[in-house]
Amino acid sequence: MAQKVSVVSTVQRLAWVDIAKGIGILWVVFFHFVTNYIDTDSNPDLPSPTSGHFIQQVAGLHGWDSAIDAVQTLLRVLWFGVSELGFHAVGLFIMLGGWSLAATTWRRFERGPVRWGNWYKQRFLRLYPMYWAAHLLLILMPFTWLEPIDGRFLISLTGLRWINVESNFVYGNAAWWYFAMLIQLYAVFPLLFLLLRRFGVGVFLILSVGVGLATRHLLLIEWQSNGLWLLGANCLSRLPEFALGMALGVAHFKDSARVERWILGPRAVLAGLVLYYFVSCVYGQALSYVFADLYTAVSCSLVVIGVSGLMQRSLFLSKWIGLVGTYSFGLYLTHQPLVTWLGPRVRGLGMWQFGLLSAGLLWSLSFFGILLERTVNGWTERVLLGRKPV
Repeated sequence: MAQKVSVVSTVQRLAWVDIAKGIGILWVVFFHFVTNYIDTDSNPDLPSPTSGHFIQQVAGLHGWDSAIDAVQTLLRVLWFGVSELGFHAVGLFIMLGGWSLAATTWRRFERGPVRWGNWYKQRFLRLYPMYWAAHLLLILMPFTWLEPIDGRFLISLTGLRWINVESNFVYGNAAWWYFAMLIQLYAVFPLLFLLLRRFGVGVFLILSVGVGLATRHLLLIEWQSNGLWLLGANCLSRLPEFALGMALGVAHFKDSARVERWILGPRAVLAGLVLYYFVSCVYGQALSYVFADLYTAVSCSLVVIGVSGLMQRSLFLSKWIGLVGTYSFGLYLTHQPLVTWLGPRVRGLGMWQFGLLSAGLLWSLSFFGILLERTVNGWTERVLLGRKPV
């Protein structure tokens, strides 16, 4: 009898993973909102956390003259850091994606051979119905369109957005580039998993990181390709983060207490911030950018996962931020057209007013994303699989 397929995972979820995803997706949404709110033409010299002299830029000549000045400087450092580094959370999601897939597949493999046909079917049912629903939603919001609905829309429906990469990869909803990369990583995952089983965590990680960095070197320096191939149109360019996540997922499966002791809590947050400091000193150099996505993913993941370990001690935060993380896919697929449209229209608001608006917007978009994803998953279970949701 064929193995049952469900779009709802029956594996017990880790609270801190869902919290980390919740933090990550809310950070991404806020980043997209604030980058459309800020008029960069009027503010060309905004302090950049990756400039190598970020704190000096923020503090100026008198940022540490008094306790009040120091507090204001630290608050500005936090504001610019949160506002400008949200795109680093993409690396967090790539790592956690590899982590979850490797851990659950390893667990399944120990009970018997994995039926890869069913595995692919489960991935398809988990990803595509929600992805298509987001396309329908885009059609229903013509006021957000930055580009016309044309033949590129049909290519986008397939997810193969690397076809004619310059015109298709960020078409319609720029955030959907991640989906195009994700299905590539899922396509090669069985091979990666078998290599992981065959060679072990250490050798697999060295090989995968080597292949990924070599691909990035060729794309960036030797071939000087369109940057979209480096971003994710070629999934091998993001293999280091995904493979690192796979290795950590298996390590956690084998000894969860030891791994969590290192990655949850203030020690991981501090390590991530220190790493960010060193990253900022070399970021932007051509050769260093070969490594950039990997080391920013590690820095961001240490900070966010460390914070999630602290947050899981709070029942309130664990419940609500974790819920956003559980349904982060729906929020990711639907948010960008709305925040891109709204951002320029609220530029007259002051910082505190914008902060309050952002909080309300994040809540509203999260609520809608959760509702939409649960509805689509339920519809998939009932209509496509002919049974009630698990």
